[in-house]
This record gives sequence, C-alpha cells and structure tokens, in this order.
Amino acid sequence: MKSIIEAAWDNRSLLETEKTRNAIKSVIRQLDDGKIRIAEKNTHFWKINDWIKKAIILYFPIQKMKSIEIGPFEFHDKISLKNDYAKKNIRVVPPAVVRYGAYVASGTILMPSYTNIGAYVDTETMIDTWATVGSCAQIGKNVHISGGVGIGGVLEPVQASPVIIEDNAFIGSRCIIVEGVLIEKEAVLGANVVLTASTKIIDVTGAKPIEMKGVIPRRSVVIPGSYSKKFEAGEYQVPCALIIGKRKESTNKKTSLNDALRDNKITV
Repeated sequence: MKSIIEAAWDNRSLLETEKTRNAIKSVIRQLDDGKIRIAEKNTHFWKINDWIKKAIILYFPIQKMKSIEIGPFEFHDKISLKNDYAKKNIRVVPPAVVRYGAYVASGTILMPSYTNIGAYVDTETMIDTWATVGSCAQIGKNVHISGGVGIGGVLEPVQASPVIIEDNAFIGSRCIIVEGVLIEKEAVLGANVVLTASTKIIDVTGAKPIEMKGVIPRRSVVIPGSYSKKFEAGEYQVPCALIIGKRKESTNKKTSLNDALRDNKITV
C-alpha cells in the first residue's frame, strides 16, 4: 500500500484508478481499527509514518459530501463518524464525536469531546469534556486529558511530527499542546500550560535553570510561568512552562493533579 500511496502523492491522476482508491480506503480502515498508526515508538525514538499522513490527505478528494443524521443532529461532511462503540467497549457520553479513521481503544472514556481522523487513543484513557484531540495526535495508555484541553493536529507538512502524549500522563484543564510537542510518560501538566515547538520549557528544580524545547521529560510536574524578554518597544513577560519537580514513586499513576502539585508545594 505504501508504494501505491507514494505514487498517487506524486501523480494525482492516479486517484481516478480503482487500485489507488482501494489502497487509500484500506489505509483509513486500518487506521480506524488501530492496525497501523501515524507514529510508532521503537526502543528510544518515535518514528513518523508520513506515507499514512499522505493517505489521509488523499482520502478527502476521493470522498463525496454527504449528510449524516443522528437523532435531531445533522452533519454534512466527507468523513463518516466512528460507530460500534459497545462492541469496542468504549464509553461515549453524548455528544462526543470521533471521526472515522481515528482509533480509540477498548476501555477508554469519551466525555463530550472531539477526536479527529488519524488520531490514536490507547486503552483506559479519558478524554474529558470539551477537549479536542487533533488529527494524527497520539495519546497513550491511562492518560487523562482534562476539560477544555486542546491537543493540536497536523497533516501538513507530512514530515511534521504529531503531538505525542505517552502513557500515564495527566494533562490539566485548558492546556494547549501543539506543533509536535512530546509529553513523556507520567508527566503532569498543571492547568493552562501552553506548549508549542518554540515555547521555553525551564527546569527550575536545581541551582541553575535548564532550558529545553519541544519535550516534557518523563515524570515532570509542570506549571505555567513567564520570563522577561526585551523587545525594541520595551521589556515584557513572555509565557513559558516551568518544571517544578518530579512525580514521586509513591504517587499512584492515577493520582489527581492536585496531589501531584501538592507534593511539590505548588498551588494553581
């Protein structure tokens, strides 16, 4: 399938052939079933399968607009909605929406939320009220995505990394995570942390601050902060993220955000 997708990416006239259209539909079906995914972790690194992203992008032009009616609700789109939740052992609270082509594993709980095509949500994870999981975002096992969280999506450029949140992480209310930021295992983000590829992440737990970007290290406890930056018009405060401690071994993997922050004597 990969070679067929790559050929169609370079030559869009191939979208008219049954072979190409069937390959694209097969990729989306396997995404929906969790048999393939946008990003896979080997021993140390995440590998991005950009050819699968290409298949998602090519899926749109071969689909026709159609009306979808669910009770009193009506939608008009090219992509169907996910279904058969009972068979998949997924709890879905109305009006949670998952687009076809996103994988949601058994044991997950979806409060009224939105999950886009290409996303991967692993077992025992909760997507809380009004949270959004963008296209191709990768969410691990036992993750709690709190209310109003915005997990960014990415389709183009195809080589761009999606947002990845590893197992047992806790993402506090109203956090925004975009531009391929990686949240490593068991990290805890306090409410309103905003992370982009260029956001400064400052570890303030030692004698001197340590700056990084794009990655929240494993078991970190993170709160929103700011730092002074000089501009031509003056000096202003710029948002950043502060690592203020590490999650303790004694902290249960399903601990509340308040408990994790209290361990580090921080109130938010």
